[in-house]
Amino acid sequence: MRITIIGSGYVGLVSGACFSEFGIDVTCVDNDADKVARLQRGEIPIFEPGLDLLVERNSAAGRLHFTTSLPEAVRQSELIFIAVGTPERRGDGAADLQYVYEAARQVAPHIKNFTTVVTKSTVPVGTGAQVAAIIRETNPEADFAMASNPEFLREGSAIEDFMRPDRVVIGVEESRAETALRSLYRPLYLIETPILVTNIVTAELTKYAANAFLATKIMFINQIANLCEAVGADVHAVAKGMGLDRRIGNKFLHPGPGYGGSCFPKDTIALTRTAALHNEPVTIVESVIAANDLQKQRMAHKIIRAMNGELHKSTLAVLGLTFKPNTDDMREAPALTILPILQEQGATLQVFDPEGMAAARRHLPDLHYCHNAYEACQNADAVIILTEWNQFRNLDLARIQASMRPRPDGRYLFCDLRNIYVPETLRQAGFLYVGVGRG
Repeated sequence: MRITIIGSGYVGLVSGACFSEFGIDVTCVDNDADKVARLQRGEIPIFEPGLDLLVERNSAAGRLHFTTSLPEAVRQSELIFIAVGTPERRGDGAADLQYVYEAARQVAPHIKNFTTVVTKSTVPVGTGAQVAAIIRETNPEADFAMASNPEFLREGSAIEDFMRPDRVVIGVEESRAETALRSLYRPLYLIETPILVTNIVTAELTKYAANAFLATKIMFINQIANLCEAVGADVHAVAKGMGLDRRIGNKFLHPGPGYGGSCFPKDTIALTRTAALHNEPVTIVESVIAANDLQKQRMAHKIIRAMNGELHKSTLAVLGLTFKPNTDDMREAPALTILPILQEQGATLQVFDPEGMAAARRHLPDLHYCHNAYEACQNADAVIILTEWNQFRNLDLARIQASMRPRPDGRYLFCDLRNIYVPETLRQAGFLYVGVGRG
């Protein structure tokens, strides 16, 4: 089997590398010649654990190819995956589908034999039908079937998610497309991966509904955490009590500064736009979006209060910038909201992130970027943990304390916005500990 993936961004590159690991001949097409040249040299443009080795191994085996030449790739492939970006459209927040539609126009003239065209990008309900219409209009003779195969990859765990998924969702309108996609995913049969086959609009909506529900869980526990602070309860005990109920589960019940990344922010907004278009508003999701924006601002003001409002001429050590660990993705990261507020209050920010500083510099050029966590803590008035990278979970507290400036009461301020430390341990070490939802 030969397949083509249009777009070598996060979804396209991970999917291409993983399909090739299944023994499938994969060609990733991208119109960015520089990116293609880098990939051909084995240079990976994104950080995802294990992806570099996967690309290297399958490129060397001759199963994974990168090119800017779309016509040849399409003519030789049985399945064409459209995995281009669908960013938030300026003005109304709806998904910008111009790249998806342009990919359809470019693919259409080169379909010679029967081909299954699959939307892998996250697209609103009705996009598959529009892509099919564009292909038919561009090439009335094209023999093809349309399908939807949304991705459910977590940044930082994408390869594991692809190789051992919770489920594979396939949206089709005819049996030929279903047969092609079932054949493609046959390696997953051995681990009994559930495969849900439905129509295209249902598959499209499933992706948005899943992300919106996960975002809702995150913001629910964040708001419960805020209530815990007001009444003196411990959000971790509350979350455990909830999560032990099998109907609820413990996933995504972790309080923090709000969600970010490439999916939840834009997908929740896009879902509300689709709902409004069909006069069926999803008010729960609208509230989640508003609550997430407010949570990020709340975290900034939590730090300001912990500093007694005295940020002028203060120095704050910020550990973690990306929206989550094991990625270099800064899109919609809480840091992009929190840190400018602290700067406006007069604080100097010394920051460190294991992978995200190059991306952060494009958004926040006025920060002091450090080589490691301990350098960031030098002469700092407070330590702030924004991202729960593993290397921040067992810091040398004595070393940090020795390099910081103490408060008037002799303690050292430690703002743990991911709750990765035990409060009592920090307090016994001489820190003033500030967490999220811990009474």
